[in-house]
Amino acid sequence: MLKFFKENALTFALIIAIAGLLGSLYFSEVMGLTPCLLCWYQRIALYPMVVILVMGIARRDAHVWAYALPLSIIGTLIAAYHVLVTYGIFHEAASCALGVSCAAVTWSLFGFITIPFLSVIAFITISVLLFVSKQKS
Repeated sequence: MLKFFKENALTFALIIAIAGLLGSLYFSEVMGLTPCLLCWYQRIALYPMVVILVMGIARRDAHVWAYALPLSIIGTLIAAYHVLVTYGIFHEAASCALGVSCAAVTWSLFGFITIPFLSVIAFITISVLLFVSKQKS
């Protein structure tokens, strides 16, 4: 089972990235939730990662992790900051006050799972999977 996991780490990372892309579009386009500034920055990190992973898997590029990992780490940092803002640990930046508040919780599950929380979990998981794929190559 561990061998299967290592051999398919990039595919699992791609599945999570696609789920994040579709989830973000669902929240904004179907549910009508306007993304805040930090949400846009997270999308900027996530959306190209889907293309990079598809191309890397299709071309069997052993170094695709090196192209996707910086985006995943940047996304993780932005999402982690966003989680801390929504939980009130950090104050939101002045730029967040221009549109939708970055501190506003517009959707939650079980009272603590928010959209930024889902984002940080996705980015961390993708980063771990990219590290696993690096070890395989």
